[in-house]
This record gives sequence, structure tokens and C-alpha cells, in this order.
Amino acid sequence: MRKAGIIILSFLCIVLCYFTFTTAQKAFKSELELPAASTTTKDRYRIVLITQELETPFWDKVGAGAAEQAQKDGASLEVWGSYGKNQEDFLKKLEIAIQSKVDGIIVQGLDTQKFKDLTKIKAAFYGIPIITVANDVPKAESLRKTYVGSDQHLAGKMIAQLMLSDMGQHGNIILLSDSQKEYYQEQRLKGIREVFKDYPNVKAVYAETSDSREQVIAKTQDLLNKYPDVNGFIAVNANIAGAMIQEISRRGKVEPYHIYSFDDGSESLSLLNQKKLDGVIEQSPEMMGRKSVDLLIKWLNNDKVPLDADGYLSDIGIIKAMDKR
Repeated sequence: MRKAGIIILSFLCIVLCYFTFTTAQKAFKSELELPAASTTTKDRYRIVLITQELETPFWDKVGAGAAEQAQKDGASLEVWGSYGKNQEDFLKKLEIAIQSKVDGIIVQGLDTQKFKDLTKIKAAFYGIPIITVANDVPKAESLRKTYVGSDQHLAGKMIAQLMLSDMGQHGNIILLSDSQKEYYQEQRLKGIREVFKDYPNVKAVYAETSDSREQVIAKTQDLLNKYPDVNGFIAVNANIAGAMIQEISRRGKVEPYHIYSFDDGSESLSLLNQKKLDGVIEQSPEMMGRKSVDLLIKWLNNDKVPLDADGYLSDIGIIKAMDKR
């Protein structure tokens, strides 16, 4: 019995020693492997750019500028959006981005109550900074951190002055906008009217249409019937320029008319190249993309707080059809 007890006790000692050794070995090994954790840097910021106009020349340039800056800053950038200005889908994607708790959102401003509620209430609740790009909304109504894009009021003044320099100080003009009354279009109109009010022999007629191609064509047809002596057109919303010109050209040649718009329409540059537009206001979409990402990263890093609520303005200029070769 005594011999059996010694054997059992020896066996237990061997087992205990084995487990003690293996445990110590694992602990020691884990300590040796600790430096591996230092190979990963801090998580990259996740930024989303959201637009209503995916795969258009203007917004492709905004996205390219944003992607270039995000890569430079080591941030993750995703471009989301809708096609053909589908507001419902656009707002849904904005809401998904907020609920996904991304680090920051750069978004094409939309002057609607739903957009303002999402940016003022939901995004603020999650602490997600929002920057509007290219199209702004009233700052007090959205709580966006800042705006990056053109001075749309100045752009309106420039397009009116361009028309006067080509047409002269006499004539009848149609200003065609869409019925959404978005903030950036209101700013353009304000600038246009400020210039024309000093020229009593220039009569500007303002008209609105929905932005569907059929409705734009119908509205242009109606305006041409009412004002057969019209000399020029300004498409305040650049996306309606193509359908407007289609109806004008159906009536006759577009050459007698002075027709102008902005470069953020899906057909703007093509129409300019075809000399169906006499001129456009050229903006700086790549710069908008780069600057918006740069400012957002600086805000997230507390390098630039607060951002200027009045916005950061990009360059604008004029391209005339006669300049295109």
C-alpha cells in the first residue's frame, strides 16, 4: 500500500509540473509576441461622399479629387449616391451612412426638410460631422460644419454679365429653373437679377419646370409660344439645359439665341463642344473634392476646429463656345 501511494504521489507531481511548465511557456511566449500588435496603426477614418448625380462628368471629378486627398491622408473613402437626381434614394443613402456611424460625411446639399432633419438631428445625435459640397443649404437650418464649393451668387452675376457682353444691353431673356427652388439655384438667380436690374432695356422672364425631360420640353415650347421675340436663355439648373435646347432646335436653329448655363449639368460640356451652349460658368470640382476631405480630416483630428461656417469657396471662371477648338 505504501509503495502504491508513493507511485500515485509521484504521478501527481509529474502532472502538476507538466502543466506548470506549459502554462509558463505560453505566458512567456505571449510576452515575446506582444510587439506584433504595434504593426497596426490607428484605424483609418471612414468617410462617405454622397451625391444625387453619380457618373456625371462634374461629380466624377469631385469624387476623383476626394479620393486623391483621402489616399494622401490615409482615410477610407466610399462614393455613394443615386442616378438621375432620385431624391428618395439619395436621402435613404444619407440615412444609412448616418446609422452606420461613419466618421464623416461629404454630401451634395439638398434644400429640403428631410435633408435638414437628417443633418440637423440624426447626424448631430451620432456626432457625425457633415460638409456640403458643390450645392449648399442654409447653414442655420442644417448644422453642417461647412460648405466647400462655388460662390453661387457670384456665379449668377458672372453669367448675366457674360450674356450682356454677347447680346448687348437690349433684349428679352428667359431664366429657366426647376420647381424645387433649391438654395444654390436661388443664389444664382439672386446674382443674375442684381445685374439685370441695372439694365432697363433687358427684360428677364422667370419660369419654372420640373426636371423631367418631358416637362422641360413642354415648358420650353410654352415659353417660345408666349415670347416669340426672346433673344436668350439661361438654364439656372444646368441639368435642364439639354432638354431646353432640344426643343429650341426643334423650332429652328439655335444660333440666333444666346444660351448659357453652368458646368455641373450632365450634358453641359457636350452641349458647349457642339456650340449649342454659347458659354458656361466653369467650376472647380476636383478642388472641391480635395478640400472637403482635407477639412473633414482636420476637423476629426482637432487640427482645425471650428471650421468656417461661411464655407470655403473654390475658383470659378467662364468658358465660351468660341474658345473650344
